[in-house]
Amino acid sequence: MVLKAIKVNKIYIIGIITIMVVTTISFTLIKELKQAIETESNSVVEEKKYIKWVDYNVPLEVMEKTAKLDINSHNKEEKVKLNWIELISCLATKYGGNFKSFKQSDLDSLVEKLKQGEKIENIVSNHELYDYYIEAYTAILEEFIGEYEIQEFENNEKVFKKKYGIKAFLPIAKNYGFSHYDDFGNSRSYGYKRIHLGNDLMGQIGTPIIAVESGIVEACRMESIWWLEGRNKKL
Repeated sequence: MVLKAIKVNKIYIIGIITIMVVTTISFTLIKELKQAIETESNSVVEEKKYIKWVDYNVPLEVMEKTAKLDINSHNKEEKVKLNWIELISCLATKYGGNFKSFKQSDLDSLVEKLKQGEKIENIVSNHELYDYYIEAYTAILEEFIGEYEIQEFENNEKVFKKKYGIKAFLPIAKNYGFSHYDDFGNSRSYGYKRIHLGNDLMGQIGTPIIAVESGIVEACRMESIWWLEGRNKKL
């Protein structure tokens, strides 16, 4: 009877231990699964924060005026340095992105407030909308204006001098003719339907050009650009 009692107790203990182990493993798995779901949820939320598309319809007039204000405030070493992207973003926030409502008085009032020491955060009424435009317009215009170095001659010697102004440049060499097609925003269908986010500059064969961005040339051939349509379909 004693031996039987001990045997029953061992089975009981083994059962309890098994249940505890299974429970511990279950809780661990549930915890890891919960963390994985939370991580996945956070990644999905983060992904939604990215701006996947923006219509850039800022008029040339507004760009010229804000760029001039930016450059002059830096070159004249004014106390308050203006940023043309911030100015454009503030106006876009005020107009809801519709620059047909642009008024010179709105720009003048904005500049005056900034020069008086007011912060952008206190000027804009819709911070969420401003954050959207500042992110989108910075991605487009960030490298257009800023500091750069230019080669000049001084006492018959080449020297590099720091400047502040427009850094964007025409990639076609000086004194070479070209045709300009203002086709920004036109529809394209090379492989898939999309909008053309650029302007075509058509130069003569042999025209020297400067790369507007760093990269690697993958191909160079004497062929019509229409080969791209067939190439994209194959891909």
